Amino acid sequence: MRTTTTGPETVAELIARQWGDHRPGLRHASGVLSHHRTAQAAAARAALLVDLMPAGAEPHLGVLLDNTPEFPFWLGAAALAGAAVAGINPTRRGPELARDILHTDCRILVTERAHLPLLRGLDLPGVRILITDTEEYEALLAPYAAAKPGDAALRPPGPGDRLLLYFTSGSTGAPKAAVCSQGRLAAAGSALARRFQVTPDDVHYICMPLFHGNAVIADWLPALAGGAAVALRRRFSASAFLDDVRAYGATYFTYVGRAVQYILATPPTPNDRTHALRLGFGTEAGAVDAERFAERFGVRLVEGYGATEGGASVQSTPDTPPGALGRAADGDDLAVIDPGTGLECPPAVLDPAGRLLNGSAAIGELVNRGRSLFEGYWRNPDAQAERTRDGWYWTGDLFFRDAAGFLYFAGRTDDRLRVDSENLAAAVIENILARWPAAAAVAVYAVPDEVAGDQVMAAVSLQDGADFDPSAFAAFLAAQPDLGTKMSPRYVRVLPAMPVTATNKVHRVALRRAAFRCPDPVWTRTPSGAYELLDAESLSALLATYETHGRTDLLDRERA
Repeated sequence: MRTTTTGPETVAELIARQWGDHRPGLRHASGVLSHHRTAQAAAARAALLVDLMPAGAEPHLGVLLDNTPEFPFWLGAAALAGAAVAGINPTRRGPELARDILHTDCRILVTERAHLPLLRGLDLPGVRILITDTEEYEALLAPYAAAKPGDAALRPPGPGDRLLLYFTSGSTGAPKAAVCSQGRLAAAGSALARRFQVTPDDVHYICMPLFHGNAVIADWLPALAGGAAVALRRRFSASAFLDDVRAYGATYFTYVGRAVQYILATPPTPNDRTHALRLGFGTEAGAVDAERFAERFGVRLVEGYGATEGGASVQSTPDTPPGALGRAADGDDLAVIDPGTGLECPPAVLDPAGRLLNGSAAIGELVNRGRSLFEGYWRNPDAQAERTRDGWYWTGDLFFRDAAGFLYFAGRTDDRLRVDSENLAAAVIENILARWPAAAAVAVYAVPDEVAGDQVMAAVSLQDGADFDPSAFAAFLAAQPDLGTKMSPRYVRVLPAMPVTATNKVHRVALRRAAFRCPDPVWTRTPSGAYELLDAESLSALLATYETHGRTDLLDRERA
């Protein structure tokens, strides 16, 4: 039976609509909860939140959790209470992690024992920490067990109220928490539920982290809007993916970055098509791996583009060619703009194999010149002004458009990197690498990943008399408390002097252009974290991988 989503005005309404629905609603490693029980859990936490939130404080709480049931409980609690959740990324470290919590004015931080080591030594004044897997936490919740949706709120939840403060990254490394309102999120969930015909018979498998917008906006919310159940994976596991899909009866999942490639790297089995999965929705799988996924598992992948900020959206249609993401969503006036001139870039010229022939002219920044759903960044006026300059919304992402109007993703703007679904800032990584005693100068920049997104590359010039010791460098990285898990350079170029411009600024364009195809020695990080010299044989194999995935043109564009 197909249901029609009515597009409620708030996420609070979606949560309240679960009350009295005793079908399975939340599946996880330890059991199954009904829709009613999940709404009850959210209502209890909303009542606790109302009592714990200091008077006059911004109604914000941080959630530093893996994908446990507590995460959607607190998302629902915030919606019911008229509060906002800041998703706290557990791959952040030290002062950067503390800044995320304090910048978003969180007065309550919900976490679990597994993440307590991340908080040790951090100065978090005025922040109350709730540890979910403790007896103290259960005792706090006990008086609110009978709460119902609507019983307690800091303010009546409305469409314009903040619900999410979800982090993105910029070239300066300053925190940017995108504001997402209840109205925009409810509309997004309802739109996706209609687009993918979500029904109460569906099960949405959430294996991407809930501290990112992808899992919340593209997975959890359409399940709520369509009445589907959700199934949680604490942390993504490629080896457990198909077992989970079968065990939960999953019909839909979302992905980002290289998740699809990791799944494809698992050993094939005769039962790869024995499951109920019908659709995957996400970004950066790449046309080659999307085709391989469909061939192996019988599951269609739909690529989309839409930032947490909501400023621009690209939607796939049945006639979207391989490699393209689609066209502008209804109401968007998207253009590919040369930031230097402010003029629209010419259409892309593609050869019969779909390779870009005029990248230097066709690639520019994707800009929304029409209406934008961007609701701003929390207390970051400079970043907000940069995003909305000249009355347009500038995505910060590089695209090109073919003659038929289809849009193709081409990477990130200069000092931004997207590594395995994580947005990183080059300046932050540079500041950490600059501590290495052997380094005289350091520059960090993105090089295209051979499958999707970017990889971190560092250029290092050494102190007089110093040699590059790969073991010492790896040990130095391992000892840095604020080096996030995806910040370690994949490639390290050791050069005698850093190239500079006429104004003595590091010539990043020249470094990106050369990437790892340069006369200087380049070291590459192995899965164990050690560094090995990228010799001619290894380089040849690496370039062959780019060719296989149709991404050689991205390397060639940098060199053009």
